[in-house]
Amino acid sequence: MRLPIKNADYKKRFETAAYTERWAVTMTKVCIRQAVAQTPWPRWHFVSFCGPDGGEARGVVDLLAIRKDHGAPCFGTKRGDALQIILIQVKGGYAAMPTAEDGKRLRAVARRHRAREVLLATWRKGKAARFFSLRPKAVAGKGDWLKVTDLRAIFR
Repeated sequence: MRLPIKNADYKKRFETAAYTERWAVTMTKVCIRQAVAQTPWPRWHFVSFCGPDGGEARGVVDLLAIRKDHGAPCFGTKRGDALQIILIQVKGGYAAMPTAEDGKRLRAVARRHRAREVLLATWRKGKAARFFSLRPKAVAGKGDWLKVTDLRAIFR
């Protein structure tokens, strides 16, 4: 059996997808920064997980928002020892929404790292990033993702 030859259009689509993915991550960071611009310290920091050549990496988490937790300390720790983590999956261009399996995997990762929130950020050229929050538990007949209306409430 012969495999089809990858033509120039096929390669162009992958280059466009990688380019869109990088812009989607950048615009997600910009949107979050603008939403929390009035929030005082401690500041959120971002960790991007990129694959080879800056493209898509393996795994369901594309972006990690992290900051020190200066709230009341747990036993055996001091103020500022703990971290607050938000997991973000980013979709750019016309990428499909995450599947139910992706939601299940994201919940497992969030449980393992004790993330306070799991977000989905979608971005298309010419539009602002939109954010969705993952339901804590899967509900039959309802989608896994809830539209976020106030980003500041999540990054408080």
